[in-house]
Amino acid sequence: MNDATDFQQLAPRRQQQLMAFNRLLTIMDELREQCPWDRKQTLDSLRHLTIEETYELSDAILNKDMVDIRKELGDVQLHLIFYAKIASETGDFDIADVLNGECDKLISRHPHIYGDINGQRVVADTEEQVKANWEQLKLKEGNKSVFGGVPTSLPALVKAMRIQEKARGAGFDWDEKEQVWEKVEEEMQEFKAEFNIDTLEQAIDTQRAEGEFGDLLFSLVNYARFIDINPETALERTNKKFIKRFQYIEEQARANGKALSDMTLAEMDVYWNQAKTV
Repeated sequence: MNDATDFQQLAPRRQQQLMAFNRLLTIMDELREQCPWDRKQTLDSLRHLTIEETYELSDAILNKDMVDIRKELGDVQLHLIFYAKIASETGDFDIADVLNGECDKLISRHPHIYGDINGQRVVADTEEQVKANWEQLKLKEGNKSVFGGVPTSLPALVKAMRIQEKARGAGFDWDEKEQVWEKVEEEMQEFKAEFNIDTLEQAIDTQRAEGEFGDLLFSLVNYARFIDINPETALERTNKKFIKRFQYIEEQARANGKALSDMTLAEMDVYWNQAKTV
């Protein structure tokens, strides 16, 4: 898009989208200039707020709350604009550089859509082929390891999933899910050997048990990946389910004038089973 004529040739909805983006950019300029709080912010000060906003978006997605998703997407978008605005003030880059850089990367990593590589047509008819091509292209761009793009600060469960996906993109993976399940059972036995529930009176090597437990979790994540289950999503849904049922116990206890500390496990279990049917 080079001038107003090009803009007018765009579909009406695309014009509205671009104008909305321009409106946000303008507001960001005004806030950065006029608002004491916005003027004070730095890349570092925004970081923890961005993480919080990302988790709020994640919650909205898990809850399938489209109204909340729209709101949280706006908050995340504001943060992206904010970072680019700060960088533009130091002359490092601006939002146009960010977006054009991303466009260039997407085009270069989708040669099966946008062109050939070295005169050869690239085929990617499946999701797995696309992922494999993506990882190979990243290595050619200068990444020294297939794990170079995995953030060190990712939560361990998410990181395990990403590590396995990266390894698969490089061709290092099991062929069948049955093989993965055999590995799960193998790791379960090794963990049991370090933390034998039948002989609790024996001293346990906590460090070795922790290592075996980590191996077991890693293998379970691997199996989940093979059957198209996101382990982070699965565990978070279980967390929410547990909280909901336990809060039911608290509500019923209060309704009956009881304190949880005075209740037996058997009494709590009655309410727990009731919560499953609510």
